[in-house]
Amino acid sequence: MPLPIDPYQYTLKSPVSCCGTGLHSGRTVNLTIKPAPVDNGIRFFRSDLAPGKHIKAHLDKVVDTRLATTLGDHSLRVSTTEHLMAALQGYGIDNADIELDSGEIPIMDGSAEPFFEMMKKTGKKKQNGLRKILRITKTITYNDGDKTISISPYNGFKITGEIAFDDDIIQTQKYTINLNTDRFDKEIARARTFGYVEQVEELWANGLALGGTLENVIAIHWNRKSVLNEDGLRFEDEFIRHKVLDLIGDLALLGCSVLGHVNAYKTGHTQHFAFMQALAESPESWEIVKMKKNGAYSVLEQVMSTTKAAGDILGPLFHYKPAMLPTSA
Repeated sequence: MPLPIDPYQYTLKSPVSCCGTGLHSGRTVNLTIKPAPVDNGIRFFRSDLAPGKHIKAHLDKVVDTRLATTLGDHSLRVSTTEHLMAALQGYGIDNADIELDSGEIPIMDGSAEPFFEMMKKTGKKKQNGLRKILRITKTITYNDGDKTISISPYNGFKITGEIAFDDDIIQTQKYTINLNTDRFDKEIARARTFGYVEQVEELWANGLALGGTLENVIAIHWNRKSVLNEDGLRFEDEFIRHKVLDLIGDLALLGCSVLGHVNAYKTGHTQHFAFMQALAESPESWEIVKMKKNGAYSVLEQVMSTTKAAGDILGPLFHYKPAMLPTSA
C-alpha cells in the first residue's frame, strides 16, 4: 500500500541564516542551516568552540531534558534544540548541517515559525537517496506517574497530544494532527512556548531564562485567566499546539521518519526521551523499512527480539548506544 510519505530524502537548496537570543543564556546567537549530502542526517557544529567537530541530532546524544532538550558529545553541547528540530521535521528535511556560535539555539519568537519560514524561502532539494522508516507493528507505552506516552501502528505519522491544567486559561486541551508540511505550517509552527510569570521570575533569579521576554514566551498571568502578552494568543488552544510542536521536535531525534500514531498525555521533554529509549529497546514492536521509488516500502531488516540485536541495528541506523545514554533527567 502506498504511504503518505515522500520516498526520497531532502536537503535545503541553499544555506539560510538567522540571528537571535538564547532563551536561557540571553546571549546573541548566529545560526546557519546548510545543505548536506544523502544519509548525512542533522548535525550541529559549534563554530565558537571546535570548528569541524559536530554533534549528531540523535537519541544517543541527549544529555539533559530539564527545561529543554540538550544534545552533547564530549565537550560540545547544544541546548533548546526542539523548535528547530520540529521545523526541520515539519518541512521534511532529512539532511542538514547547522552551524552556531553559541551553546543554545536562538529562541526567536518562541515557536518554530521563524526557522520554518526561512527554509521555505530557499526551498528544499530532492536527493538521490531513499528514506528509512521506523514502522510500528505493536503498541508501545511508557508511563511516568500520571504522564503517559504511547505509539501504535498507523499508516502515516499521527500525533495526539493532551494536557490538563487547573488554570482557567488552559484547563484540558487536546490536539491531533496527521503530520505533513502544509498542516505543520498552518497549525503547529506558530505555537509559542509558555510559562507562569512567577516561574519566569524564579528562573531569572537562578540565572536562567535570561533571554525570555513577552516577545518570545507566552506569560500566563498570576490570576491564571489571561496572558500578559498584549497581542494575546495566536490560537485558542496554543498551549497544546506548542506541546505537540515540542514532541515533534524531540521525536525527530530518532533520526528517521516514523509510521505510527503517538498519543501523549501531560508529557514533556523528559518523558519524550524516556519513551524513545523504551521504543528503541522494544524491537519486537517495530521494524525498519526502506522506501521504494513508488512510495511503497519493503522490509529492510526485521529486528530480532533482543536488546542486543536492537542495539546492533539501531546503532548504524539511529546511532542508538545504550551505554552512552544519560542517567539524569
